[in-house]
Amino acid sequence: MAKAKKKTEEKIEEKAPGKMIIANFEADKVLTEISNEARELYDQSRYGTPLDNGKIQLSLIEAFYLMDKGKIDIYKSKNKKFAHDEFVRKARKLEPNFWVKYCVFKDIRNRGYIIKTALKFGADFRVYDRGVKPGEDHARWIIFPVNEGSTLTWHEFAAKNRVAHSTKKRLLIGVVDEEGDVSYWEVRWMRP
Repeated sequence: MAKAKKKTEEKIEEKAPGKMIIANFEADKVLTEISNEARELYDQSRYGTPLDNGKIQLSLIEAFYLMDKGKIDIYKSKNKKFAHDEFVRKARKLEPNFWVKYCVFKDIRNRGYIIKTALKFGADFRVYDRGVKPGEDHARWIIFPVNEGSTLTWHEFAAKNRVAHSTKKRLLIGVVDEEGDVSYWEVRWMRP
């Protein structure tokens, strides 16, 4: 009985919220308020991209992850907050494959890695080793999230592998099943 009570108290301490960060949905991105908490979120865990005006710009996936974790409230207008399912519906309209990408993002973040967009590399995400922040060193992997029911042609597969090879990163295919669980397949070039 005492152990169960202690675990409950620990969970409450973990969930005890600091100041909730306010963010606003604008077009296809989410912008935080100018606050020490928002800046700290970037400085400690590299969520988003700092802007010159002091705000942090979050991708839809980062914003939903932080919303899901109870770190931010996202407003669609001055006094109206997004509900979880409402935000997902909006994000799915704006970003193809949103849910599959989110499942991979969430899984990687929950494992303690920093995951950022990799559009400039021609991939969905880039992932840094644990303890490494963007700017300190290069990402180790690029990830392509796919639904377990989807198919890739050999040409598509070769193109993804070439992107990884040309950027000197390892290729991970994140396969998301119907329950939202993710399995990873790492692909590397080999010389016999």
